[in-house]
Amino acid sequence: MIIRIRNNSDIPSSEITPESAYINRRKFLGASAGIGAAAFLARGAAAAPSGAPAHAAHLAARQDEEPNTFEEITSYNNFYEFGLDKKDPSKYAPSRLVTEPWTVKVDGLCNNPADYQLEDFIKPSTIEDRTYRLRCVEAWSMVVPWRGFPLADVIRRAEPTAAAKYVSFATLWDPEQMPERRWRPVIDWPYREGLRLDEALHPLSLLVTGLYGKDLPAQNGAPLRLIVPWKYGFKSIKSIVGITFTEDEPPTTWATQSPREYGFYSNVNPDVSHPRWSQATEKRIDSSKLFGYRRIDTQFLNGYADEVAHMYEGMDLQKHF
Repeated sequence: MIIRIRNNSDIPSSEITPESAYINRRKFLGASAGIGAAAFLARGAAAAPSGAPAHAAHLAARQDEEPNTFEEITSYNNFYEFGLDKKDPSKYAPSRLVTEPWTVKVDGLCNNPADYQLEDFIKPSTIEDRTYRLRCVEAWSMVVPWRGFPLADVIRRAEPTAAAKYVSFATLWDPEQMPERRWRPVIDWPYREGLRLDEALHPLSLLVTGLYGKDLPAQNGAPLRLIVPWKYGFKSIKSIVGITFTEDEPPTTWATQSPREYGFYSNVNPDVSHPRWSQATEKRIDSSKLFGYRRIDTQFLNGYADEVAHMYEGMDLQKHF
C-alpha cells in the first residue's frame, strides 16, 4: 500500500493524472516508501486504539501490486441500487445520482452530533492517496488507488460517548435516482453497514472522496464512501449520508438479508468458504487477459493481517465470519 499525504491546498482532485504517470509515480514512491510513510505512521499512531500498532511504513514497503486501470475500476462494480449487472452502475449512476448538495448526518451516542454539508465534513482533514487491495465476497478483486481521509478523523470530531461500541453507516436511498433495477427480492433500503468502534478507528479505515486523483465517480459510490481493505467489499459502503454511534451491534443489509451467507465482520478469510463458493482464490480483474481476469490466491485478511489481526485475538474467525 502506498500512502502519500496530500494537503487540501495542493492541485485540485478534479485535475486528472494520466494513468501511466500515476503508475510510474507509484513505482518511484515504492522505492522510497520509508520517506513518506513516517508522517502517516505518526498520524496512524494517534488514531489507533490503545495497544494497536500502526504499520504504515511496513505496508508501504511491501505493497508492490500495480493498480487496476481507471476503466476497469469504474466499469466493473456492484451498486445494486442501479442494477444487478456489473456494468449497470456505470451505465445508470452518472446520469441519475445527484451528489451536490450532499449532507452527512452524524448522530447517536456522541457529544457532537451534526448535519454536515460535504465540504464542511471533509475540510478539517488532510486528503491522502492510498492504494489498497479490494476483495469482493464474490471472489473477484482489484487494486485501487483511492483518495480520502481517515475515518478516525470523523470519529474524533464526533466524540463518541463511553457507551458507544459500534459505528453504523447508511447509503442514500432515493427511488427517483435509484430504481433498484430488476432486484428481486427487494432489499430493505437504504443499504446499511457497520463496524466495531476499534475497527473504525484503525488507521487503514478510509473515507474516500476520489480515485486515480479524480473525484469519485458515481458508480464507485460518489461523493463519499468507506474503504475497509481487510474486509469483503460490501462492507465498504457507498454514497454515505448517515454515520451513527451505537452501543449494540447494528443491523447490516447483507447480514440481515442472508445471515447464513454474510456475517457482520466479513473479514477476508481463504479458509472460510461462502456457502455457494470457495474463498481460497480470487479473480483479479485484468482486461489484458483472455477472460478478463487472472486467478490468484486469496490472502488472509486480504494481506493486511500484520496491521489488523490483533483486533480479533481470541475470536473464532471461522465462526465470526
